Amino acid sequence: MAIQKLWKKSLVGVLAISMLAACTDSSSSSSEVNSDLTLAEITKKAQDEGVVNSVGMPDTWANWVETWQELGTEYNLKHKDTDMSSAEELAKFEAEKEDATADIGDVGIAFGPIAKDKGLTLPYKTSYWDDIPEWAKDDEGHWIVGYTGTISFLTDTNNVKDAPTSWEDIKNGDYTVSIGDALTANQAQFAILAAAMAFGGDESNIQPGIDFFADLAKQGRLQGDPSVANLEKGEIDVAILWDFNALGYRHQIDEHRFNVVVPSEGSVTSGYATVINKYAKNPHAAMLTREYILSDAGQENLAKGYARPIRDNVELSQDVKALLLPAEMYKKAQPVKDQKQWEETTKQIPQIYQEQVLIHAK
Repeated sequence: MAIQKLWKKSLVGVLAISMLAACTDSSSSSSEVNSDLTLAEITKKAQDEGVVNSVGMPDTWANWVETWQELGTEYNLKHKDTDMSSAEELAKFEAEKEDATADIGDVGIAFGPIAKDKGLTLPYKTSYWDDIPEWAKDDEGHWIVGYTGTISFLTDTNNVKDAPTSWEDIKNGDYTVSIGDALTANQAQFAILAAAMAFGGDESNIQPGIDFFADLAKQGRLQGDPSVANLEKGEIDVAILWDFNALGYRHQIDEHRFNVVVPSEGSVTSGYATVINKYAKNPHAAMLTREYILSDAGQENLAKGYARPIRDNVELSQDVKALLLPAEMYKKAQPVKDQKQWEETTKQIPQIYQEQVLIHAK
């Protein structure tokens, strides 16, 4: 990841802004969280807590490392992350409850409403509330998208002479493809949706995407985990990843070895949202973390990790803009149109994928 220091704006300048931080029902462990605090008060309480523990927000994902470093420098917050999938994050919140070891998580947008429905979240709005598109936030602040990603292809040109630029190219190729664990990982599930959309499906009909990956599995072409280590060793020919992961992995390994494109027929754009654990031991530190993520500095940090900021009014430096893919690649990328339907579909993916795709894996 690009780790150069690029500090644009401290939260200190907005310490007087009042925050809307609603708590959950009175029976929750977060019932003592004041719902009418200023940012200055939240900051003071966060510094008293002194720690923020996250899940699914590792240093190497979307340049989280710089955000954690700056929260430490600016507010003396110590940090620890446990990397896991969106589904695993919610399972952890639910299993631990009052014995919570995690304060905040980063989950695929489809998992935000699920977390809310399960009663696992502490709602909290920030001073940037009006800058967030309606589709990217829960009305009460149970989840808020911080950045977007679009499904893309990362090709190891050492292994593949003609890097695919379309789903049709992959279908007609002979190289291996990896999407990771579609049973639990949000990124892999969106790869299925993107393929479905390319072949005439949508969030209510992912069968074209399932069929696409089933055919690859039958050919012995669906293999491996698209991790940095496996990519570096040359074990993955083509990985289907969020654009920010693909660009980040390329940067970490070899800028000249890997090709990154958004598939020409189209793709899906989605977002990742922060969820604050209802049972958080450090709720104010979690609130301050969300505030910082949506600040100008936090948004630029994410862009430096190749993720596209959710706030359109953030002015990125030219150096940071140059890290991202050209805008024209995204012309046929589209967000989920029916979020409720996609929520239902994601619940069905594990069984469908197991029965129709993995059964053919070699």
